Amino acid sequence: MIQNPKLNSKVTDNFMNVKLRFLIPSFLILLIFFIYFILLNKEGNSVDTYVNIQKDLFFYLNGKLSAFPNLQFNLTQLGDVLISFALITLFIIYTPRLWGALLTSAIFSLIVSAGLKKIFAVPRPAAMFDIDTFVIIGRTLSGKTSLPSGHSISTFLVITVLLFAFMPKKRYYKIIWSFFMFALGMIIVFSRVGVGAHYPLDVIIGSIIGYIVAISGIITYNKWSWVEWLKNVKIYPIFALVLTIWAFAIVQKIVETNLFIYYLSLVSLVITLYLMISTYVKKNKSKYNQIK
Repeated sequence: MIQNPKLNSKVTDNFMNVKLRFLIPSFLILLIFFIYFILLNKEGNSVDTYVNIQKDLFFYLNGKLSAFPNLQFNLTQLGDVLISFALITLFIIYTPRLWGALLTSAIFSLIVSAGLKKIFAVPRPAAMFDIDTFVIIGRTLSGKTSLPSGHSISTFLVITVLLFAFMPKKRYYKIIWSFFMFALGMIIVFSRVGVGAHYPLDVIIGSIIGYIVAISGIITYNKWSWVEWLKNVKIYPIFALVLTIWAFAIVQKIVETNLFIYYLSLVSLVITLYLMISTYVKKNKSKYNQIK
């Protein structure tokens, strides 16, 4: 049972308008980058060159953005699916179609992100520069997992799914909505530079990949709706258990690091949990009354 069939129908219609041709510009940009990276690799200094061509920009952006440490630290958490997905759990009830596309895209992103990080093996800024020369907010990350930014992939995965799910019909509003969503995405992903975890190109490439996996996830789910059971009220108790565990995980994060964004995610989970339980009880009560 879907709580808002009209909204779910609108999302479904919008997703059906998502076409493979939307991927062409993104693939062209990535192709140019990959060719450039391969050519650099032949010279044996690909990593150093990749870092050096954006070194000055990294230091500049890190210096400017880190002037707002609390804001940057909160924003960067939105690249964590534990936090970003929690903020939109309500859509499981109101438009499960959105969540079907989201989960499909998430599976793609896990494979792509892990694979590319191993292929490129670019050291994080903390492994390339003296940590006294730039600002690090939060944990110091120094592994060879800089390219692409996983947080940026996750962010634009969510941004892109929401972008197309609620795309307006009128062209004027489409432009405003698209600009707003992409601007929001850029603000979030560049917080990774602000906290000293990634280079600028890491987040740009990660954002493009996030867009690609989201489009791929939407199109794939249009053809194979493998999680249609999301709208089945009978499994709400299972969802409730998952959401409860999820909430405890976020509470643990709050205990470790008291951030405002964690509270927003927790509130969203609690509201969703309440509505699921309420819906399940009403549904079973209605069946009981009919039998009686």
